[in-house]
Amino acid sequence: MTIIPYIVKHTSLPETSIRNTVALLDQDCTVPFISRYRKEKTGGLDEVQIGAIVQFKAEFEALEKRKVSISKVIEEQGSLTAELQQKIQGAENLTVLEDLYLPFKKKRKTKAETARKNGLEPLAKIIMAQNHTDIDLAASRYVTHQVKNEEEALEGARHIIAEWLNERISIRNQIRKQLERSAMLTTKVVSKMKDEEKAQKFRDYFDWNEALKRCPSHRFLAILRAEKEGFIRLKIEIDDTYTLSTIADRVIKSDNSCTPHIQLALEDAYKRLLFPSLSNEVLKSAKERADEEAIKVFSKNLKQLLLGAPLGEKRILAIDPGFRTGCKVVCLSAQGELQHNETIYPHAPQNKSSEAIKKISSLCDAYRIEAIAIGNGTASRETERLVKRIHFKNPVEVFVVSEAGASIYSASKIAREEFPNYDVTVRGSVSIGRRLADPLAELVKIDPKSIGVGQYQHDVDQQKLQTSLDNVVSSCVNAVGVNINTASVPLLSYVSGIGPKLAENIVTYRTEKGAFPDRASIKKVPRLGGKAFEQGAGFLRIKGGKNPLDDSAVHPESYSVVQQMAKDSGKQLSDLIGNQSELQQIDLSNYCTETMGLPTLKDIVEELEKPGLDRREKAKIFTFDQNIRSITDLRDGQLVPGIVNNITNFGCFVDIGIKESGLIHISNLSDTFVKDVNAHVQLNEQLIVKVLSVDIPRKRIQLALHQKIG
Repeated sequence: MTIIPYIVKHTSLPETSIRNTVALLDQDCTVPFISRYRKEKTGGLDEVQIGAIVQFKAEFEALEKRKVSISKVIEEQGSLTAELQQKIQGAENLTVLEDLYLPFKKKRKTKAETARKNGLEPLAKIIMAQNHTDIDLAASRYVTHQVKNEEEALEGARHIIAEWLNERISIRNQIRKQLERSAMLTTKVVSKMKDEEKAQKFRDYFDWNEALKRCPSHRFLAILRAEKEGFIRLKIEIDDTYTLSTIADRVIKSDNSCTPHIQLALEDAYKRLLFPSLSNEVLKSAKERADEEAIKVFSKNLKQLLLGAPLGEKRILAIDPGFRTGCKVVCLSAQGELQHNETIYPHAPQNKSSEAIKKISSLCDAYRIEAIAIGNGTASRETERLVKRIHFKNPVEVFVVSEAGASIYSASKIAREEFPNYDVTVRGSVSIGRRLADPLAELVKIDPKSIGVGQYQHDVDQQKLQTSLDNVVSSCVNAVGVNINTASVPLLSYVSGIGPKLAENIVTYRTEKGAFPDRASIKKVPRLGGKAFEQGAGFLRIKGGKNPLDDSAVHPESYSVVQQMAKDSGKQLSDLIGNQSELQQIDLSNYCTETMGLPTLKDIVEELEKPGLDRREKAKIFTFDQNIRSITDLRDGQLVPGIVNNITNFGCFVDIGIKESGLIHISNLSDTFVKDVNAHVQLNEQLIVKVLSVDIPRKRIQLALHQKIG
């Protein structure tokens, strides 16, 4: 099978679209560029579909590479027949391929290998032929100095037979099917660990029994973590008697003196080789599926967080709250530049609230502050109440902002380079303020795994997780677009075709030469060649430049078409942009060419109607219930406001203004069946929730969705 049929089989996408997309990928085109600017070639595939092609292209290439490696090893052994080579080339997945390779794989010293060296393989063949009436007599011929008697000879032959049975593909596939259909996941608590405090969060799984195929990803990952931390023992079980019986029906074809030895060899192969290997394989497959689900949830959450509502270019006072060490305060310009920092001590033990109020008030006046951002960590609620007591001379909006990952950023190389003369507390406060202004621009500086919007992110395949999250960040950055004259190196590095090194070159060039006047001048950046410009130019914005198209998603390769549209309309380009009635009258079919069709032309007109429009909503103020300060203040049936701060497959977690987040189980999101949590709630969405139950010892709060705010 070649690459195109392979991808068609796994995606069911049109063959022509796949073929053209693969060709573009081979030309080093990026997913955002292909989905946005090459719709004619892809048939309008979106980023998700193109991402699937990328995935299965990589899988196919890895499979082909493995085929070459295996064929070479077997050929060096002198065992590569034309029939085997054909089977290897026809293998459509790694499981089939590895089964074909198993008999030829170099093994450590085994019982079967020892038996072969002792010359017992012919006896094993006699037994498997199943037509000998006196197998003890046959075995006596193989008694040697190394093989002391008939029983040792028969035992050695059985070891060889067990290995043959283990390598028989039909038997392996039969056990696989049995495991897929009826494998049970069972756990037992480790008695000496069950009373440990850390073990209590896993106590639901101390003695657990569940069909593996029905175990949801979050529960499976929780069980694996409990096993890894030593609180439980985990194993897979199936009906061994039934499974052995069905295999015996395949293998045993007679009833004579050979039969008991084949039965013993089969039981040995099953217990020692087949079941351990294949049960591990099914656990590995279940882990891969669980990882995929967890990564998918994490990626959805990250996308929602990155595309969170920005406040925009406002003068912000940001506060990183604290008790003993005080609250670190910073003042930022509308462009996010640090203008002032100091520490106030409004809370215990210092309790200098009056001084803090005067200081915040004077800073807001001095720096003409338009909004205040308060981190949602320790002392957040107390600080919010303090700020809301202040009577400002000018209107000031107050927001509570997630601190997740801020400490990671403040100690990072990026933060040290941005603020070499300030400590981590100042850097963390700046990050809180900048998050309010533009979550995307600030969060790209933090490792996505540290942002705290996933579950079991440290338990899943780290390489797959990193790839998925990087793709999400790239997708979000390119969907919004980047102001090349203000963007940081981390933000620029996610732009299509740019990467970290070119991002550094752009910022260095900008620092030395000044702001870029137009997109064409981007080509002057050292090592930014034609390919990088093609891939990235449409996602880079020039604010206030001479050409209004430079602040839009219209790609420079299409400027001539837009200019022709303006000329044909008898208008200046600037008069055409934003003129919806005029744009709607354009007959796009007049501008179709071999390389540019209606999909791209429609995108161009849509962009011209609202050039450079930020698709994200504006940040909204939210106020928690001021009467709820700890979990002990909650009562069953109470209605409280909250913000969704994490989404899982089994429900969503809601911040209600206290240390513990409450859970809305998927069954409590709606009166009807809910298949996808994300279809009902979004990250950072504001809700009114109903308290169903409060477990103070376990610090668990069960909620139900009452209504959405706004």
